[in-house]
Amino acid sequence: MTTSAQPLIHLDGVTKVFFTDEVETHALAGIHLEIKSGEYIAIAGPSGCGKSTLLSILGLLDSPTEGRYVLNGKEVADLPLSERARVRNREIGFIFQSFNLIGDLNVYENVELPLTYRGMKSAERKERVMAALEKVGMAHRAKHLPSQLSGGQQQRVAVARAVAGSPSILLADEPTGNLDSKNGEAVMELLRELHREGATICMVTHDPRYARHADRSIHLFDGRIVEEDGSKRGEKELEDSGFRIEH
Repeated sequence: MTTSAQPLIHLDGVTKVFFTDEVETHALAGIHLEIKSGEYIAIAGPSGCGKSTLLSILGLLDSPTEGRYVLNGKEVADLPLSERARVRNREIGFIFQSFNLIGDLNVYENVELPLTYRGMKSAERKERVMAALEKVGMAHRAKHLPSQLSGGQQQRVAVARAVAGSPSILLADEPTGNLDSKNGEAVMELLRELHREGATICMVTHDPRYARHADRSIHLFDGRIVEEDGSKRGEKELEDSGFRIEH
């Protein structure tokens, strides 16, 4: 597939409604979005605007209420559950704000686990795990438990886990949210390096400093895209809502 022929990700009129106790919450409303292979996209906006919901749909962790999601030329709605699980495991890497490491597994085992689910042979798993840990500067902590690491170190391990399987898409949900500025910048540099190596990255962030690292920024407000690539209309809506945009 050539990137000019069709986007890696195509969302057409995607809506997400949550129903609880007879109350409808419209998390996303008519999202139209295309992301090309190799792009670095930042998804920004105030709290509760639908950023994490959008990322969950992109990562096949949730399904839209309405609309189409075409991933790498395939209609996601047409994929059986087993194929969705395979795509999540092999083609998508996840980095979460809360790290989501398993406490009773050491660093090596945490990074290895998704590769084990693939049925990958032990020798290849070892090679990939150590290469990923070397990339994030954590190979010397391979035998440590998450509780023995700082927050910045845990997030580096989470990045290693996400990239060990060589996914075509990296989804990062506030990857610096629980880190101080020094560790946050270190994680952002890791993402920039992965992007330079060809990864497609979609990152949710509330911090304009980190959004500026991306090729393109998409701003959400009340479940809608209100700004893309510096639209002044979108900036005014966001600033009116109390979300300050820095240049």
